[in-house]
Amino acid sequence: EGEKEVLKRWIEDGAKYQPHWAFVPPKKRAPPVVSGARNPIDQFIGARLEEEVLSFSPEADRRTLIRRVTLDLTGLPPTPQQLDQFLNDAASGAYERLVDRLMATRDYAERRAQDWLDLARYADTRGFADDKMRQIWPYRDWVINAFNQNMPFDQFTREQLAGDLLPNSTTQQKVASGYNRLLQTTHEGGLQIKEYDAIYAADRVRNVSEVWMGATVGCAQCHDHKYDPYTIKDNYALAAFFADIGDRGFNGNSLPTKRPPEIIIHNPENLAKIQHLQKEMNALLPPANQKKFQEFQDRKNRLTSTLKKAKDKDKQDLQNRLGNLDQEISKLAGEQELAKYRKIRRKKFEIEKMGRPTMISQAVKPRTMRVLPRGNWMDESGPVVLPAVPEFLGQIQSNKDRLNRLDLANWLTDPKNGKGKLNARVLANRIWYLLFGKGLAPDLTDFGGQGTPPEHPELLDNLALSLIDKQWNIKAFIKDIMLSRTYRQATLPGEGYQSFQVAQRLPAEFIRDNTLAISGLLVPAIGGPSVKPFQPGGYYRHLNFPQRKYTADTGEAQWRRGLYVHWQRQFLHPMMKAFDAPSREECTTQRPQSNTPLAALVLLNDPTFLEAAKAFAGKIVKRGGDSFGNRLAFAFEVALSRPPDSFEENTLAQLIDDRNSASAESWTPLARAILNLAETNLRR
Repeated sequence: EGEKEVLKRWIEDGAKYQPHWAFVPPKKRAPPVVSGARNPIDQFIGARLEEEVLSFSPEADRRTLIRRVTLDLTGLPPTPQQLDQFLNDAASGAYERLVDRLMATRDYAERRAQDWLDLARYADTRGFADDKMRQIWPYRDWVINAFNQNMPFDQFTREQLAGDLLPNSTTQQKVASGYNRLLQTTHEGGLQIKEYDAIYAADRVRNVSEVWMGATVGCAQCHDHKYDPYTIKDNYALAAFFADIGDRGFNGNSLPTKRPPEIIIHNPENLAKIQHLQKEMNALLPPANQKKFQEFQDRKNRLTSTLKKAKDKDKQDLQNRLGNLDQEISKLAGEQELAKYRKIRRKKFEIEKMGRPTMISQAVKPRTMRVLPRGNWMDESGPVVLPAVPEFLGQIQSNKDRLNRLDLANWLTDPKNGKGKLNARVLANRIWYLLFGKGLAPDLTDFGGQGTPPEHPELLDNLALSLIDKQWNIKAFIKDIMLSRTYRQATLPGEGYQSFQVAQRLPAEFIRDNTLAISGLLVPAIGGPSVKPFQPGGYYRHLNFPQRKYTADTGEAQWRRGLYVHWQRQFLHPMMKAFDAPSREECTTQRPQSNTPLAALVLLNDPTFLEAAKAFAGKIVKRGGDSFGNRLAFAFEVALSRPPDSFEENTLAQLIDDRNSASAESWTPLARAILNLAETNLRR
């Protein structure tokens, strides 16, 4: 009854209604004035602390700080050299210089790429039924390069959603458009094409709305959204943007699967060789003559093949025609030039054969998209819809008869004519989560009615607008946060203090990277096909059509970063699975952090970690000095960026029979213990 009275009074007062916070464009607010703030972030946080009669916790010590920043920016621990450089840099701005140095590394790009691949649901296999391999790793390498170049987020968006639609699109922009092909697909015989058209459309709506809009538009697949203003028509109109993507058909049991449209990609070294050889060919024959040479050569090959099967009465005619073709070819250049040209051409062809295919988007005639009542793909009674954004968010102004994916990409990031400001809020919140372990708005995927409002809405709004002001410059945005007092706080405040920082276990890939880096085994090569490290035998025994056997790589491929580990959706590598890596069947904005015996057993028994312990032991003996104390201090500095205390020294000493032994084998138990410490795999 009391609640009814409140409703009655509200209606009598005019029933004033405020739109949901996430659908209201962010407004810039002047930061409150507080003491001790380094930037506007601290001013907003400091003002709230003052309201609650709290203070910032003290700044983390330098050893903790460099370890935190290095792990956050690169996914790797600081080296002893990096540690010494920072600890000995007494000049003003030492911390900012550290941040700049780390952001300039390729390690930074690899660290950022891991987060994006979770969102985009990148995997090396197609999922569903047989979960076969498909060629898409060049897309992963494009993501790494994009972060390395600090590509603005609006361009990053356009190239993925519509790289193939950009004017004079480059090869790499086409590779970026592989984003649209990352979803799970099936190619089994007897499938219902229209059923899977509907499944793929629903997947793409879920992903693009969760990744860019922080919205669950996919919930409107069968009916209007229960909690947000998205209608079922909005869902299918958004899906219509992707109706031009050709992804039908199946191809039997080939491994990896052929998934046209594809283009051939070469590694940088081979690409440079191909370009150099092409220049040599151009010097011998003009491009127009090269085209004629190819035409004549193709005709000659066909005639030669026909001649082998021809009857005697037809052979003379075919030989005459071949002779005429040879004369035409000889007119293109002198015999010496042609001989050189053929030799270079063969060499170029052999290198070109080393290229690898990758799936891309290629626009075809758009499929008819209609609203499916109750999501039923067999019910074609619903109205036909054209590409459009959710109605309550406005519309895209265009003179075209039909909008396309490029229009959508621009609308998602345009702060003036689109919803760039709303979506900047989503991105800003997600980056905050990556640096603090919790978003200002806790639900990273759902900024709708079921999501939780932000704890500091004014700060989140200002951060979103800061992204816009910075022209979507992600590095500059991250740097602002990292320079703040809020980020640099210690994780364990005393009474009367408050800290936003919390200790976080590293993600699965970086637990592996961390161990390999500490041991010295890590191979820092960038990009290339996915690798297959050690894995328990028989793990793939239930993969059928066709049956598959896992064969681990050998040599340097075994020690690549976790970012490059083969991602089998249905049978994710056991180490990754034990540490909560997702299967990437769907968008993952926030990984869980379980604490199970299986994870501890992986650290103890996985062959990769055993080999790392042996290598670390050898490194300790070789580079740690002659005494036990010096060696232990070296080991702790490499693994934890700090010296051991007396308790740790006395405890670990019990693991070695002969403290002065120069044998790596005798130091392996101690190395295993250090690699298995919780602190080794924590970022504080």
